[in-house]
Amino acid sequence: QVELVESGGGSVQSGGSLRLSCAASEYLFNHRCMGWIRQDPGQEGEGEVVASIDTDGSTIYADSVKGRFTVARDSANNTINLYMNRLKPEDTAMYYCAADSHCGLLLKSKGGPFNDWGQGTQVTVSS
Repeated sequence: QVELVESGGGSVQSGGSLRLSCAASEYLFNHRCMGWIRQDPGQEGEGEVVASIDTDGSTIYADSVKGRFTVARDSANNTINLYMNRLKPEDTAMYYCAADSHCGLLLKSKGGPFNDWGQGTQVTVSS
């Protein structure tokens, strides 16, 4: 059963904008913190949580995207959207939508019993 489905990735020039969407099951949307994690195979490490949004609407952003990215909940469609502005080449990565019982565990608890990831969508920013 697929519970998180991302869409909206693509290629854009530096300075451009993209919107990523994650359609979630009703249960995940209403009971889990949700967020966006990006992974770049060319870089070391497990990835970066760029933005998260909890069920009460509280948000957390990585320093690397503050002021450029905005995450929002669309309750009518059980969807979270990531609005990415002023994109930079270093934003190039595979972006995954994830859900967990706690925002701090989105990446740390990958594969855990309360952790779910989508299939990912590629974002490529050219200079």
